[in-house]
Amino acid sequence: MGIHRGHKARPGEWLAEKFIFLVSLSAILMVLLIFLFVAREALPVFLGQTNTALVQKPIPPVEMDKHSPAELQAYLELTPDQYAKMNKATLRSLMDVKVEAQDDVPEDFRNDPDAKINTTEWKYLVDSHKWSGYDKPEYIWQPVGQIKKFNIIPLFVGTLKITLIGLLFAVPLAVGAAIYVSQLARPRVREIVKPAIELLSGIPSVVVGVFALLVMATVLQSIFHYQTRLNAFVAGIALGFAVIPVIFSIAEDALTSVPRAYTQGALALGASRWQTAWQIVLPAALPGVFAAAVLGFGRAIGETMIVLMVCSASVMSWSIFDSARSITTTIAAEMAEAVNGGPHYRILFMLGALLFAATFVSNMIGDFVIHRFKLKLEGKR
Repeated sequence: MGIHRGHKARPGEWLAEKFIFLVSLSAILMVLLIFLFVAREALPVFLGQTNTALVQKPIPPVEMDKHSPAELQAYLELTPDQYAKMNKATLRSLMDVKVEAQDDVPEDFRNDPDAKINTTEWKYLVDSHKWSGYDKPEYIWQPVGQIKKFNIIPLFVGTLKITLIGLLFAVPLAVGAAIYVSQLARPRVREIVKPAIELLSGIPSVVVGVFALLVMATVLQSIFHYQTRLNAFVAGIALGFAVIPVIFSIAEDALTSVPRAYTQGALALGASRWQTAWQIVLPAALPGVFAAAVLGFGRAIGETMIVLMVCSASVMSWSIFDSARSITTTIAAEMAEAVNGGPHYRILFMLGALLFAATFVSNMIGDFVIHRFKLKLEGKR
């Protein structure tokens, strides 16, 4: 008797399978569409099509025909679609507005060399510059004021400091707790400790941020006696509390998944429970533990509310006791104030695209390292 397969034999299972496939496909498409939208909005910055210089050499409307469409589009700061929809009269009117805007620039700015700089050029985005009124070249993120400065290095340094502090605080505690719960704790203790740690993931980020702002910052300042109360160190420690449940859950699952024969064999040979956990179980579960740390990194680098509440001043400093601002905090705090389609708006989307790329690269490196760990432990097949 043959086995009947397909939608005719079991229509319910066939429909469920197709539904799950469509849901999975739609999730992948949504992520792709979000990335394409972010990339489209950031593309003018990557291509050098934005200009923030206050003092520019205007193009007289009568010389409009002497310039190519690409030059006019860049001069008027229009997208290709916007330029294509405008007729010659509309373009001439926009050029008149540009000429009038240059006439309205105050005399003080006409003599300021910074007013002639396009601060969205890559050399000003990633390199230091000696701005007017400063004694030496500086990295400055200052999107407000007449002369806007968009150097992204302070944001990347702030993101790196806060994320690394959070991981250095969270990973040892989370992995240590996972080893204790999975290998050393009595069953009754395990039933209490494991849910208690995992319930921390249900605490809203704003609650952790308020606690760090009102309590943790004061306590840590009284212990370490640093000057700036709200700084990257406090933000990193607070961020660690949000990361611990993620790392703990995945690491505990990885440690529990190690075959019991490994543990029983080590104990039978005279090893203690601690020696078994540290020298046998942990190395065997290392790929899963490393995967937990990678996912914790992704959780930490994407956190916004905690960092926004604890420290949000853009300061170029490698000291962990100085204030800092992360990329996600910058996007959350400034997107509502940015003019739609303006240079600031484009820069924020460019930061989002760079953050996505950095996270993607870190996940790829993590996946490669995990694969190497598995090959080392299991051998080539």
